[in-house]
Amino acid sequence: MARYTDSVCRLCRREGVKLFLKGDRCFGGKCAITKRPTPPGQHGHARQRKMSEYGIQLREKQKCRRSYGIMETQFRRTFDRASNMKGITGENLLILLERRLDNVIFRLGFGQSRPQARQLVRHAHFLVNGKKVDIPSAFVQPGDVITVKPRSRDIEHLKALREGATRAVPKWLSLDAENLTATVAAMPGREDVDLSIQEHLIVELYSR
Repeated sequence: MARYTDSVCRLCRREGVKLFLKGDRCFGGKCAITKRPTPPGQHGHARQRKMSEYGIQLREKQKCRRSYGIMETQFRRTFDRASNMKGITGENLLILLERRLDNVIFRLGFGQSRPQARQLVRHAHFLVNGKKVDIPSAFVQPGDVITVKPRSRDIEHLKALREGATRAVPKWLSLDAENLTATVAAMPGREDVDLSIQEHLIVELYSR
């Protein structure tokens, strides 16, 4: 499967917003978009042309896709699934993306960024309902219990979380930091997505 291997800071600069792809670094003075708030490349400082309607829709889709760290084919597959669900397609899309296991691990603070959370899932550091799950794109359901494997509890940031490091957890997730255990309390809603994404533009793009 294809994957992005270049600097992730270039993605933030290209979209013009922080995508929080490097954990704590994104909150400090070393953040690339803070130091160089222009698109990457030799023409990044050039005057930008007025963007077309298609360009605006494309950038919104790219921002969403890159925030969650998935490739185009998988993103389109998720959109198709959302469009076949009852309700508003754009909101369904964001809710499906929020329910991905790698995103849930990030939201719980088990991973400092979504890329790191995805790697931890692939390395099978977590159990879902007592079973090993190493597929980042697996969707969680209300009632699912996520636990850190005993052999993985001494990973540095997991140890810090267990010893009292705090992090805001969405209301649809319940975290027992001391025991490194979490429960999916409910389905996420649109209000639980804290990314500045205009999902209707993505729907318009794919409806062309």
